[in-house]
Amino acid sequence: MEWGTVSAASMAGMVFSLIVSVGLPILLAVIFSRKFKGQVMTIFVGAGTFIIFAMILEQILHAVVLTVAGAALNSHIFLYALYGGLAAALFEETGRYAAMRFFMKNNLTRENALMYGVGHGGVEAIMLMGMVSVNNLLTASMINNGGISEVMAQLDAATAQLTYEQLTALWQTPAYLFYMGGLERVSALALQIGLSLFVFRAVKDGRKDCLLLAFGIHFLVDFFTVIAAEFLPTLAVELALAAVSAAAIWGAFRICWGEKLPS
Repeated sequence: MEWGTVSAASMAGMVFSLIVSVGLPILLAVIFSRKFKGQVMTIFVGAGTFIIFAMILEQILHAVVLTVAGAALNSHIFLYALYGGLAAALFEETGRYAAMRFFMKNNLTRENALMYGVGHGGVEAIMLMGMVSVNNLLTASMINNGGISEVMAQLDAATAQLTYEQLTALWQTPAYLFYMGGLERVSALALQIGLSLFVFRAVKDGRKDCLLLAFGIHFLVDFFTVIAAEFLPTLAVELALAAVSAAAIWGAFRICWGEKLPS
C-alpha cells in the first residue's frame, strides 16, 4: 500500500469544519439566551428530539426499508431522494411539533423556539460533521506520521485493503471540499432555526399552513440535495442550500416578529 500525505490545507479545512460545527451552536446559544432571554433548557429539548426522532426512530425505518427495498432505491436516484426527503421531513418535523406541543407547552415562546432550533440543529452539526471532522483529523495525523501502518497491520488482508481504499479520500479529495462541510452546517443550522419558528407558529397559533410549510421546505431541501449532488458541483449545491436556508429563516422571522425583525 502506498500512503499519500494529507495536506496542511486539507487538515485546516477539517479544523474549520470542526470549529464551526461545535462553536457556532454554542455561540448562538449564548447570544440567544442573553439577547432574547431564551431558556437554556429548550436547547436540550431540541437536541434530545433530534437524537430520538432522527438518529433512532428514523434509522430504524431506514434499516427496515433498505432491507426490503434497498436495491430498488439505490438503483434509482429519484426514488432514493424522494424516500430520503420524505422520511427526514416526517420524523424531524413530527418530532419538532411533538416537542413544542407537549414538552414546551408551558414555556412556548418565539425566543424559546429559537433556542430549540439551536439545540436541534446544533446537535445535528456536532454528530454529523463535528465527529467526522475529529475522526478525519486523527486519521490524517496517523497517516502523516506513519502511525497508520501499525493499525493496518492488525487487520486481515481484505479489511486492510477496504480500509485503505476508504482512507485514500483524505489525501485525494481537494482541500476546499473539507471547508464545505463547515459551510454546509451553517446553512443547515440556519434552516433548522427557521423550521423551528414555523412549527412554533403552528403550535402556538394553530397555523397548519406553517406546519405544512416546515414539512415542505425540509422535504425539498433534502430531496434537492440528493439529486443535485449527482449533477452539480459541490460549490453550486452549497450555494443553493445557503440561499434556501437564508430565505427560510428570513420568512420565519417575518412570521414570528412581524415587520420588525429582532435587532
